[in-house]
Amino acid sequence: MRKIGILTGGGDCPGLNAVIRGVVEKCATAGIEVFGFHDGWRGVLNANGHWLTLNEVEGIQTIGGTIIGSSRTNVLADPNGPDKVANTMKTLELEGLVAIGGDDTLGVANKLSKLGINVIGVPKTIDNDLSCTDYTFGFETASNIAMDAIDRLHTTAKSHSRCIVVECMGRHTGWIALQAGLAANAHLVLIPEFPKTFDEIVSLVKRRYLRSDRYTIIAVAEGFELADGDQIDLGLDAFGNKLLIQKNLAKNLSDMIEKAMRNDPELGSDAKYFECRPVVLGHVQRGGAPCAFDRVLGTRLGVKAGELVVNHDYGKMVAQSGNSIIGADLETAVTVRKEVDKEFYDAASLYFK
Repeated sequence: MRKIGILTGGGDCPGLNAVIRGVVEKCATAGIEVFGFHDGWRGVLNANGHWLTLNEVEGIQTIGGTIIGSSRTNVLADPNGPDKVANTMKTLELEGLVAIGGDDTLGVANKLSKLGINVIGVPKTIDNDLSCTDYTFGFETASNIAMDAIDRLHTTAKSHSRCIVVECMGRHTGWIALQAGLAANAHLVLIPEFPKTFDEIVSLVKRRYLRSDRYTIIAVAEGFELADGDQIDLGLDAFGNKLLIQKNLAKNLSDMIEKAMRNDPELGSDAKYFECRPVVLGHVQRGGAPCAFDRVLGTRLGVKAGELVVNHDYGKMVAQSGNSIIGADLETAVTVRKEVDKEFYDAASLYFK
């Protein structure tokens, strides 16, 4: 009897359960058992999990989150981490692992693959910043949630002639902020790939205030940095990423805009009442049930990962290429980040006014 393990690492993401079901269902057709590790790589290190059954995965593509749990555990932070993974696999008689995660989780998978461990990667990040795949599941759901929030904020911002800074997820790239901002008619979108100065930002707010519009919606990715501003260093997480949650980007930026507008002599006496409010969408963007697109994409990626297992075709990452699901190069996927291209941002910039 052939056996494999499966894990979900990093932040939860709409569509994870669809992938899990796809892997289990496809492997079952070849009589391959699937062990679901609990809480990502932590479960692998501790040999903690359970065998997944067809009954357990029935219909789970409609549910958000992950039925086997997740964590941000870095196997490589433990000097004996790779050996522990190998020992767990030997104990459970697993021939390989299906790792579902973003660049951190798949980065570990890639290193383990180079050490001779059979691994297949499934790209998971709502940020949509993994290369070698057109889309990552969860991105579409997150973008729709952010779009809906920005849609709703227009009415309150306009009623009170306010500026509202909406902070979206996006540590390294601005895919969610740009997709949601463009769709919901944000008046400015700020993303890491294309920094702007504070003067550029406040000048747009000022122009709108002097017109009949008088209100502004700004969508900003959490990893955005001012082109001329000092940045706050809050340290790093287990994978070496800058900590952003405590940075209070939306609040800091909204406070700066409000102060600049109230102190601008060209705006007249009413400017002393000008308000700029921050809204941080945070984890709500990746919570709840996945949209139809992510349910289907997750399912197709899971089935393809299962197919690679059946065929002993390890060392790859499954990916969407056009209308096809393929096996892509895992090394390239985790070493080259997919950023928002200038053509897309320039097109969106036509509406920044």
